[in-house]
Amino acid sequence: MEFGIIDWIQENMRSDMMDQIMSGISFLGNAGMIWIALAVILIAWKKHRSCGLTLAVGLIASGVIGNLFLKNVVARPRPCWINQSVELAIASPLDYSFPSGHTLVSFIAATILFNYNKAVGAAAYVLAVLIAFSRLYLYVHFPTDVLAGIILGIAIGLAVSVLMNRLMNRMMNKSAE
Repeated sequence: MEFGIIDWIQENMRSDMMDQIMSGISFLGNAGMIWIALAVILIAWKKHRSCGLTLAVGLIASGVIGNLFLKNVVARPRPCWINQSVELAIASPLDYSFPSGHTLVSFIAATILFNYNKAVGAAAYVLAVLIAFSRLYLYVHFPTDVLAGIILGIAIGLAVSVLMNRLMNRMMNKSAE
């Protein structure tokens, strides 16, 4: 069934223009770079430093939980490794497929941003959905890889937001004493 979904995308949506668009959107999620850049900007901006720090912790959690732990424990091959007849618009990734790291980091970031600012978070969720879809379009993830990235990303984003909020409140209370 999963191949049915991504094969349908290939057969019905694939075009040179879409290859360029989806490759560009996916590129934004490479190594979480758009989210890292945003975290750095927010940390440098005193008014939004707590959001930037929370985002940075979320990004670290994404790397540890998703890329270092889950990908290696599950060790799921990518669809493009199994069905090599599909010509990829990007280089074939070298790491395992589950969960989608691009999706995981994007949904962690969007969830954290949404907790700080609903409008910014909503825009981040739109970008996260586009990045997640790009991974299916580019034939480098199965739908369940992306679904796991979404679910884990939201859960980790919420957990990091709660933990960082508590930590920052404790630090502020101690400094006020």
